[in-house]
Amino acid sequence: MKENVKDITERVRVLREIEGISAETLAAELKFDPAEYISWESGEKDFPVGALVEIASRFKVDLSELISGAASKLKTFCLTRAGQAPEVSRRPMYAYWNLAYNFHRKKAEPFIVEASVETESKPISLNTHPGQEFNYVLEGRLLISIGGHEMELGAGDCVYYDSQEMHGMKAVGGKPAKFLALVF
Repeated sequence: MKENVKDITERVRVLREIEGISAETLAAELKFDPAEYISWESGEKDFPVGALVEIASRFKVDLSELISGAASKLKTFCLTRAGQAPEVSRRPMYAYWNLAYNFHRKKAEPFIVEASVETESKPISLNTHPGQEFNYVLEGRLLISIGGHEMELGAGDCVYYDSQEMHGMKAVGGKPAKFLALVF
């Protein structure tokens, strides 16, 4: 299920306007670069998942509600069967599947992420967002850069990091890389 980026930017803008704050004020509050934030909210660039996690937390809405427009409902548990997690369209050459999309008031956002083989020929796209992140490689090889340090991870390798550090990743080895990503 690919979500419409325009709908996401509209929901973010409406939440911000309901509180009566400017885009620049929200960017400063969440420690986003104001120009970068404005490019996200205008739809010129996609919001990084980590930024959406912070925005959802700031406005006390679930990430799934911000992305899909539908309220989460489950409070005891959320079962996601193999192959049935909704896909969240975020960045070209990366596919995200939200593993707890319908759980109300999550403390972390769990995703399966696949970096396509096409990422290997591109420079690593770096981003930052408040919070922490955990990545566990399930398949393939992943080159990850965190705060200027590059590491190659294979199946079974994992890394936990401060996501306020510039970070990004790409598949290496001529195959896609699939990993579990937890964003806190």
